Amino acid sequence: MGVRDSGLVGIETKNETGLITTRLDEIVRWGRKNSLWPLPFGTACCAIEFMGVVSSKFDISRFGAELVRFSPRQSDMILVAGTINYKLAPVLKKIYDQMAEPKYVISMGACACSGGFYDNYATVQGIDQIIPVDVFIPGCPPRPEAILHAVMKLQERIDKEPVPKRGTHRRHEVTPKFRDN
Repeated sequence: MGVRDSGLVGIETKNETGLITTRLDEIVRWGRKNSLWPLPFGTACCAIEFMGVVSSKFDISRFGAELVRFSPRQSDMILVAGTINYKLAPVLKKIYDQMAEPKYVISMGACACSGGFYDNYATVQGIDQIIPVDVFIPGCPPRPEAILHAVMKLQERIDKEPVPKRGTHRRHEVTPKFRDN
């Protein structure tokens, strides 16, 4: 019985003695995919929509992301919801740098994705200039269903990426203005 035939995630074989065999990278990917600990970085109205997603009506816990943490060292997914100005950009970068690997980023709402309707000197025109973004959620504000869809897309991405060797990190390019020197 193969992985696709069994209906169970990552299980290669299951014999009559009850012994299950699989590959280590399959188990690691399954664990990472189904236990995302989000760090909400809410600066505007999009954060209210995230509060709705963790409620019982939309129930983000179905996707293993209900354990909301407010410490970057205890979370592996940062959800940036709202407007980021240039004064706040170094704070966001520092919080991202404090997160343990692997770390994932969801940019939520028009303001975080592209600056929204704030096209001025003080607003960052997309957080991808500061930190690497894995999934963008458009909308002003985005519906809770869109947030759940973004979590599912992130889970698909995690399931496809190879498990890195110990001590290696995912590398992303960001704007030189916010790079560490």
